[in-house]
Amino acid sequence: MKSIKIWAGLLACLILLCFSYDEAFAESTWASKCTTYGEIKPNQNPSFQHINCLLTNAALEAEIPPEVVKAVASTENGNWRQFDEKGQPIISTDNGIGLMQITNQSDYNQEKLKYDINYNIQAGVEILSNMYKRTDLPKIKETGRDIIENWYFPIMAYNGTKPVNSPLIQSNGLKNQAAYQEKVFSLLEKDSYLYGTKLGQFPFNAADFEYDPNSLENIRFKKMEYSLTDQLHSSAYHFQKGDKVLVTEDKVKLRLKPGSSSIQKQLAKNSTLTIEGDFIFDQSLTSLNQFVWYPVKTEDKKLAGYISSAYITKKLDVSAVRVMWGKTELKLGQIGKVTILSNTNLVKMESNGSLTTVRPMKKGEEYRVYSYKSNHGGLYGVGNGSFVQKSAKVKYETPSKRKLALLAK
Repeated sequence: MKSIKIWAGLLACLILLCFSYDEAFAESTWASKCTTYGEIKPNQNPSFQHINCLLTNAALEAEIPPEVVKAVASTENGNWRQFDEKGQPIISTDNGIGLMQITNQSDYNQEKLKYDINYNIQAGVEILSNMYKRTDLPKIKETGRDIIENWYFPIMAYNGTKPVNSPLIQSNGLKNQAAYQEKVFSLLEKDSYLYGTKLGQFPFNAADFEYDPNSLENIRFKKMEYSLTDQLHSSAYHFQKGDKVLVTEDKVKLRLKPGSSSIQKQLAKNSTLTIEGDFIFDQSLTSLNQFVWYPVKTEDKKLAGYISSAYITKKLDVSAVRVMWGKTELKLGQIGKVTILSNTNLVKMESNGSLTTVRPMKKGEEYRVYSYKSNHGGLYGVGNGSFVQKSAKVKYETPSKRKLALLAK
């Protein structure tokens, strides 16, 4: 019986090990989506578009915007190379290994990091994803992994939350352009958006960060949540067939084939296009383009072609978009809202200019404001000819630029 128990235990362990191996293998199927480029040869760098495919699919599987992963790779290794001219692994002066410059990561096989480019990419993506999961880093309020700007602090942490990467220079409060994450975002705008899009800016304050500039101790973050008034950006890699998109620049070229010189038409800004299928990469292996191409049709369905992902954004149906602001929904034409702080009256203005009561308003109620009159000490127009008088009994607010931008999409 004892031998049976031992055998059963060994069998259980083998099953567990096999399951773990299969599970780990299944988690890395992204590389198989790039087999059309051929096998990766030992000690040789794949073509740029092959690596573009690998980085894109590794990022998508890890639920990271590919724009982010590519910009990190470019910051770490501008030429996207794993090996030098002699076929030796690229290792930096601080021992960063390969394409993703993996440093001080003892949990990973160091030899595989040097010679297996897929393993190197997988490690970099996993590390970046783990940085996003950290609870000691700030986030943007009410956003998730799909928003590019929300990766600002995980990108910082990929390099290190050290004083050198502080978003602001402590001595003068100016933006730290030399910070690692700022360099990454700059390359992202250059390579994924071709300078046509500006990412949202954080409203940083010097009091948000605490650190000794002469120390190697990590930055202590005093503010853990931000609200950005600038427009935020989701990845351009999630469009599906049938999606409506808008052209973001003027004179954008609709091409016959991805990256070809043959042009179907020059498109005006805000032109509506329909996505006709999955994105594809440049057909030329020597191309250095990091963006991808989408097959599209014009709104009148008369022309079809390919457009760069750098120049399109999702078109939203305004009638289907609800932008909530507190308890109420923000509406077109609304200039603000009033919150009732203590019981007061809703009034209307008679033809002689006098005010009469419509009904009482209770503490906590909110009303949309569409107009303002300066008479009677100030009147907030809430529609249907009714007003709320300006007083200490009410609080008036205007919508943020971000909410207005969401409403205008």
